[in-house]
Amino acid sequence: MKTWKINWKLAQSVVVFGIFWFTSLQPVSAYPPGVGILGKARDCMACHASDGPWQDDGNLIADLLDKETGKSLRQKDGSFLITAKPEQSRTVLVVLGRSNGELSPVPNRNGWIFVDPTLIERDFLGSKFAPGWDADLSMSCRLTGDNLEAYKGAKITVLPMKVRPSGAAKDTEIEWQFLLSSGEAVKGDAKQGLIQNYFTRKVWLKVEE
Repeated sequence: MKTWKINWKLAQSVVVFGIFWFTSLQPVSAYPPGVGILGKARDCMACHASDGPWQDDGNLIADLLDKETGKSLRQKDGSFLITAKPEQSRTVLVVLGRSNGELSPVPNRNGWIFVDPTLIERDFLGSKFAPGWDADLSMSCRLTGDNLEAYKGAKITVLPMKVRPSGAAKDTEIEWQFLLSSGEAVKGDAKQGLIQNYFTRKVWLKVEE
């Protein structure tokens, strides 16, 4: 009886592993994007289009704010800088949307992922945030409708993300890939039924001494 139970559990494990292995080889049409998570797509464009009306940056809101101070972490070159001491947890507000000056119908859903592009091809099921760094919200999807004093009246999503460097963390660069969208995707085809635009930003992670 014990041998039967062991063999049955082993068979279950093999089946589950096989499913994970198989899906990792397929193009992913999930939302938010499966970049480097369930597949090895380089970016969101492997499944999504970027043909919506929000291609201009004039009314785009894409910001990372320090939760405690409310200050933007944006640098002069348009990238973002997140700094923290080893083992120190820092909360960053992820803000996405369009300003209240937008003339086109505004997106009602935002999806994003923070990913180390050098890890996308790695066979690993899970977050591919920078090595040595922990993030509790490295990818997400959220309906718009949040409020933030810094962007009063704008159609945005706001979510907190805790970032913490371990003792082995090093200074590194990651990508912030995000989609603004409206509508509903057709099952199996993320390019049908959705109006969407894709953007990317650089984020620098720095360990404070």
